[in-house]
Amino acid sequence: MRALTESDVRASFVNATEEELRLIEMPHDFLLVDWDFHDFLAWRDPASSKRGCVVVEIDGRLVGVVLRSTDPGRARTGMCNICHTMQPGNQVALFSARRVGDAGRRGDSVGTYICADLSCHENVRLAHPLAPNEIRVPGQVDMRLDGTRRRMEGFAKRVLESTD
Repeated sequence: MRALTESDVRASFVNATEEELRLIEMPHDFLLVDWDFHDFLAWRDPASSKRGCVVVEIDGRLVGVVLRSTDPGRARTGMCNICHTMQPGNQVALFSARRVGDAGRRGDSVGTYICADLSCHENVRLAHPLAPNEIRVPGQVDMRLDGTRRRMEGFAKRVLESTD
């Protein structure tokens, strides 16, 4: 991902109200982000425990999406639909995003289960322990990274879709 400024990020939000834009806080470590290792920027808003934000680049255009989360589940395990990582149930939450335009003003939204702390880009880079009969396949991490990026782009595209 290319390096972004706070102005770039704020201007990218497609489904935020004026009030949300005013209230959204940047992540505490924003100035320290290593952009070479991010396929998208995602964070929980420090000012609101239920709000998350994602910024992804689609066809050269920055698309920022404001997310709302439920409380994480209590089930034994859950899978993030973005990074496809199995997590303890309390570390996966349902996130929804209001669609853009008239559909969003009517209350139409899209949702999916995502890592509760929005750390998908970090989770796919972690080396998973291998089962006794498994071998690590060269390029496997790259495939996981590509899949995670594609699924996050797909989610952002669903927010941009018009239902009219």
